[in-house]
Amino acid sequence: MTDGPLVVGRWTIPESEIEESFRTSGGPGGQHANRTETAVRLRFDVTASSTLPDEVKQRIISRAGEVIEVQASEERSQLRNRETARRRLVERLEAAMARPRRRRRTKPTPGARERRLAAKRERAETKRRRRKPKPGDWT
Repeated sequence: MTDGPLVVGRWTIPESEIEESFRTSGGPGGQHANRTETAVRLRFDVTASSTLPDEVKQRIISRAGEVIEVQASEERSQLRNRETARRRLVERLEAAMARPRRRRRTKPTPGARERRLAAKRERAETKRRRRKPKPGDWT
Protein backbone atom coordinates (compact mmCIF):
# COMPACT_ATOMS: atom_id res chain seq x y z
CA MET A 1 0.00 0.00 0.00
CA THR A 2 2.96 2.35 0.30
CA ASP A 3 3.60 3.26 -3.32
CA GLY A 4 1.25 4.17 -6.10
CA PRO A 5 -2.05 5.98 -6.20
CA LEU A 6 -4.49 6.08 -3.29
CA VAL A 7 -7.88 4.50 -3.85
CA VAL A 8 -10.56 6.46 -2.03
CA GLY A 9 -14.08 5.24 -2.64
CA ARG A 10 -14.39 4.96 -6.40
CA TRP A 11 -11.73 7.58 -7.15
CA THR A 12 -7.99 7.07 -7.53
CA ILE A 13 -5.77 9.90 -6.32
CA PRO A 14 -2.41 9.90 -8.13
CA GLU A 15 0.80 9.95 -6.11
CA SER A 16 1.67 13.37 -7.60
CA GLU A 17 -1.24 15.04 -5.74
CA ILE A 18 -0.01 13.86 -2.33
CA GLU A 19 2.84 15.80 -0.74
CA GLU A 20 4.97 13.53 1.43
CA SER A 21 7.64 14.70 3.88
CA PHE A 22 9.77 13.00 6.51
CA ARG A 23 11.30 14.14 9.79
CA THR A 24 12.91 12.69 12.86
CA SER A 25 10.32 11.35 15.25
CA GLY A 26 12.11 11.85 18.55
CA GLY A 27 11.00 10.04 21.67
CA PRO A 28 12.45 6.71 22.82
CA GLY A 29 14.89 4.98 20.52
CA GLY A 30 18.11 6.81 21.30
CA GLN A 31 20.43 7.62 18.45
CA HIS A 32 18.26 5.80 15.92
CA ALA A 33 15.28 8.08 16.61
CA ASN A 34 17.45 11.20 16.56
CA ARG A 35 19.16 10.46 13.24
CA THR A 36 16.68 8.68 11.00
CA GLU A 37 13.70 10.42 9.45
CA THR A 38 10.99 7.88 10.17
CA ALA A 39 8.05 10.18 10.93
CA VAL A 40 5.83 10.78 7.89
CA ARG A 41 3.57 13.74 7.08
CA LEU A 42 1.14 13.60 4.16
CA ARG A 43 -0.66 16.65 2.77
CA PHE A 44 -3.45 16.52 0.23
CA ASP A 45 -4.73 19.77 -1.28
CA VAL A 46 -8.39 19.08 -2.06
CA THR A 47 -8.90 22.24 -4.15
CA ALA A 48 -5.92 21.44 -6.40
CA SER A 49 -7.03 17.86 -7.05
CA SER A 50 -7.84 17.08 -10.67
CA THR A 51 -9.26 13.67 -9.81
CA LEU A 52 -12.24 14.47 -7.61
CA PRO A 53 -15.48 15.94 -8.99
CA ASP A 54 -16.51 19.39 -7.73
CA GLU A 55 -19.45 18.03 -5.71
CA VAL A 56 -17.16 15.66 -3.78
CA LYS A 57 -14.52 18.39 -3.32
CA GLN A 58 -17.11 20.73 -1.79
CA ARG A 59 -18.31 18.02 0.60
CA ILE A 60 -14.73 17.28 1.71
CA ILE A 61 -13.85 20.96 2.11
CA SER A 62 -16.96 21.65 4.20
CA ARG A 63 -16.16 18.79 6.58
CA ALA A 64 -12.35 18.52 6.66
CA GLY A 65 -10.98 21.74 5.16
CA GLU A 66 -9.11 22.58 1.95
CA VAL A 67 -5.88 20.82 2.93
CA ILE A 68 -5.91 17.49 4.72
CA GLU A 69 -2.80 16.65 6.73
CA VAL A 70 -2.00 13.38 8.48
CA GLN A 71 1.07 12.32 10.43
CA ALA A 72 2.42 9.00 11.63
CA SER A 73 5.42 8.47 13.88
CA GLU A 74 4.48 5.51 16.07
CA GLU A 75 6.73 2.96 14.36
CA ARG A 76 10.52 2.91 14.09
CA SER A 77 10.23 2.02 10.42
CA GLN A 78 9.61 4.71 7.81
CA LEU A 79 7.83 2.18 5.62
CA ARG A 80 5.32 1.23 8.33
CA ASN A 81 4.76 4.91 9.18
CA ARG A 82 4.07 5.62 5.49
CA GLU A 83 1.51 2.82 5.40
CA THR A 84 -0.14 4.13 8.56
CA ALA A 85 -0.24 7.71 7.26
CA ARG A 86 -1.69 6.64 3.91
CA ARG A 87 -4.35 4.54 5.64
CA ARG A 88 -5.28 7.51 7.87
CA LEU A 89 -5.51 9.80 4.85
CA VAL A 90 -7.84 7.37 3.08
CA GLU A 91 -9.99 7.05 6.22
CA ARG A 92 -10.27 10.84 6.65
CA LEU A 93 -11.14 11.35 2.99
CA GLU A 94 -13.75 8.57 3.00
CA ALA A 95 -15.33 9.94 6.17
CA ALA A 96 -15.43 13.46 4.73
CA MET A 97 -16.86 12.46 1.35
CA ALA A 98 -19.56 10.13 2.69
CA ARG A 99 -23.04 11.34 1.89
CA PRO A 100 -25.13 11.96 4.98
CA ARG A 101 -28.10 9.60 5.21
CA ARG A 102 -31.48 11.21 4.68
CA ARG A 103 -33.69 11.23 7.72
CA ARG A 104 -36.87 9.24 7.41
CA ARG A 105 -39.80 10.89 9.10
CA THR A 106 -41.50 8.58 11.55
CA LYS A 107 -44.63 8.73 13.68
CA PRO A 108 -44.70 7.85 17.35
CA THR A 109 -46.25 4.45 18.01
CA PRO A 110 -49.67 4.34 19.70
CA GLY A 111 -48.03 2.93 22.84
CA ALA A 112 -45.47 5.73 22.95
CA ARG A 113 -48.22 8.31 22.50
CA GLU A 114 -50.23 6.78 25.38
CA ARG A 115 -47.15 6.67 27.66
CA ARG A 116 -46.42 10.32 26.94
CA LEU A 117 -50.00 11.36 27.75
CA ALA A 118 -50.03 9.22 30.92
CA ALA A 119 -46.80 10.89 32.08
CA LYS A 120 -48.33 14.32 31.41
CA ARG A 121 -51.44 13.42 33.41
CA GLU A 122 -49.28 12.15 36.28
CA ARG A 123 -47.18 15.31 36.29
CA ALA A 124 -50.28 17.53 36.22
CA GLU A 125 -51.75 15.59 39.17
CA THR A 126 -48.49 16.03 41.15
CA LYS A 127 -48.58 19.78 40.55
CA ARG A 128 -52.30 19.97 41.40
CA ARG A 129 -51.64 18.31 44.79
CA ARG A 130 -49.00 20.95 45.62
CA ARG A 131 -51.49 23.82 45.33
CA LYS A 132 -53.04 25.46 48.35
CA PRO A 133 -56.40 23.90 49.10
CA LYS A 134 -59.51 26.00 48.45
CA PRO A 135 -61.96 26.58 51.31
CA GLY A 136 -64.34 23.75 50.31
CA ASP A 137 -61.65 21.12 49.47
CA TRP A 138 -60.86 19.78 52.99
CA THR A 139 -64.30 18.58 53.88
